[in-house]
Amino acid sequence: MLIDTACSGPFSRSAVNYNAGCKTAVSNIVMSIAVMITLLFLTPLFYYTPLVVLSSIIIAAMLGLINYQGAIHMWKIDKFDFIICISAYIGVVASSILRVLLFVARPRTNVLGHVPNSICYGNVDQYPSAQTVPGVLIHDIGAPIYFANAGYLRER
Repeated sequence: MLIDTACSGPFSRSAVNYNAGCKTAVSNIVMSIAVMITLLFLTPLFYYTPLVVLSSIIIAAMLGLINYQGAIHMWKIDKFDFIICISAYIGVVASSILRVLLFVARPRTNVLGHVPNSICYGNVDQYPSAQTVPGVLIHDIGAPIYFANAGYLRER
């Protein structure tokens, strides 16, 4: 997905709470139980769901958080505040798009090595004891390979 879940998770939960009409903190308890049940028992049902579908669900819920009437009212009352509000909105959208483009064009890359006493291969920077395989370079690329990042990956 295009959005980092560590920082976007609370936003999507807030959007769901708001759109469901929740008024108290009890909704957080109910939601946490629902999320726990989903993670424990229903996750296999979502395995083949494309991330684009899940992303569109979150985006649709987030659109409910935008106060269009408040923005129109702000335009009528104070145009400078409206310009600041729209500038902040456009700045967040632009920085998000820029982040996605940079992530796709310059993906994270790691050299992997065998971690002793395990069957795992790990990043040699993260696991100093990891041993690379002689004559073989195992490279972990954090994004799909295609024409926009092929040159960058070739250089790495």
